[in-house]
Amino acid sequence: MDALARLESPDRYNLVDHFVDRHIREGRGDKTAIISGEQRIAYREIGEQVNRVGNGLLNLGLQEEQRVLLVLPDTPEFAAAYFGTMKIGAVAVPTNTASRTSDYAYFLGESRARIAIVDSTLITEFAPALVRQRYCRNVIVCGEPVTGSIHWNQFLKEASPNLEAAPTSKDDAAFWLWTSGSTGRPKAAVHLHHDWVHCCEQYARGVLDIQPSDVTFSSSKLFHAYGLGNALMFPFHVGATTILYPHKARARAVLETAEANRPTLFFSVPTLYAAMLQEVERGTVSEMGSVRLAVSAAEPLPADIFRRWKEHFGVEILDGIGSTEVLHIYLSARAGRVRPGSTGQAVPGYELRLIDDAGEPVPTGAIGDLMVAGPSIAPCYWNRQELSRDRMRGRWFFTGDKYQVDEDGYYWYRGRSDDMFRVSGQWVSPIEVECALIEHPCVLEAAVISFEEETGLHTPKAFVVLKEGYTGHAQLVRELQDFVKQRIAPHQYPRRVEFLTELPKTAAGKVLRYKLRETAWGTRASGSPTS
Repeated sequence: MDALARLESPDRYNLVDHFVDRHIREGRGDKTAIISGEQRIAYREIGEQVNRVGNGLLNLGLQEEQRVLLVLPDTPEFAAAYFGTMKIGAVAVPTNTASRTSDYAYFLGESRARIAIVDSTLITEFAPALVRQRYCRNVIVCGEPVTGSIHWNQFLKEASPNLEAAPTSKDDAAFWLWTSGSTGRPKAAVHLHHDWVHCCEQYARGVLDIQPSDVTFSSSKLFHAYGLGNALMFPFHVGATTILYPHKARARAVLETAEANRPTLFFSVPTLYAAMLQEVERGTVSEMGSVRLAVSAAEPLPADIFRRWKEHFGVEILDGIGSTEVLHIYLSARAGRVRPGSTGQAVPGYELRLIDDAGEPVPTGAIGDLMVAGPSIAPCYWNRQELSRDRMRGRWFFTGDKYQVDEDGYYWYRGRSDDMFRVSGQWVSPIEVECALIEHPCVLEAAVISFEEETGLHTPKAFVVLKEGYTGHAQLVRELQDFVKQRIAPHQYPRRVEFLTELPKTAAGKVLRYKLRETAWGTRASGSPTS
């Protein structure tokens, strides 16, 4: 079947039939679908669990289009709950497992979830969120039994393993994914039953050439769009195998998991690639010889990390940018055609354009706001009509990212629209300064913001995390400033440098620059030194 035919979903389409049931019908029932610790779970087994979840939810009175909040780590239970919810026509709402009680209360209220499926290790933070909430009727707990809840094992045991997929439309809501900007509460991007197949065909097949023989491993988690594609939807699209890792992604543990399970496709974020290289450089035994391609997203991949990774492992990292609203990566580097520091070119099936403040196209080489059009874009944010109109502009989505495109069609990231600023009338691109800093041998990570001086003028300020064995001091500040001046336009060098032990980040690995701006403002207000 060619790619076009694979993308032509019929009007009546339930994504679970394609991603789970189809493999059993086509003879792949005994193929390993999930590796989780010592567990090896076949497609037939996960298919039965999906059916039991769906029937169990129906037994609890859940109806089509009602939401189920998923508060689960990366385990087989997540896969069963996610697919089981959608198979009966309900809406799955994966949720950040690092949230606090107030966040869970918000998620419950915003989603109006009738049922929550929660891991027992998270119940201490989650349970208080149930107080005074209006909608949730049942809580199903995986892991250790919890008083007052339904235990997962009993829930499955009492449900039938046979279930026909609900006759949903390809345009019915299937799942929500939470997304947040630089400030404010998360908002839900509503995604439809047909959205994932486009990402799987255009990116996973078109760029990564994923095959049934592949084994995927993602350090990014399933509750996030990037991790959900990498670790579940891409492998389940072709009948491949995924490695699920439920714990926090730390460099040494990720290297050990990869060495033990031999993935062929590895997905991570720049922060973890840098940390893994640091582990390797101090003598940690590691073997990633099975990996044929690595992928990076969430933040731009510095050219220095690409070069060092390729030099050590002999494998390219394909940088890419996606968004929760578009569901996955729509702009990506290509194997064998990487230009270090560039995000690459448009993924097949997606259109890109750069516009100015008036909405007009910018000339080649000029910085503009990135717009993307494609078949997987969410139709709206839940309960956010004004924001939906502002960002979802007809078939185009306004990403909020600033880019330049060169004559060969390669895109170069220049920062978020609200991160760019001027110094002496000239634009400063925080990402350019950060990439220059990270090339210094003592720098592990860097983030740059606009800092308002006492004069009211704005200058670049850098927050720097040093590699192990280095300490920050005034001489190093001057050395880093000179280092940047020699590599990029001198007006962009950081007038101030502050050393941190770590940068504040989202669960997806994006640097929270607004927190750094708050830190910088507090430092200035108190009169404390900043370098």
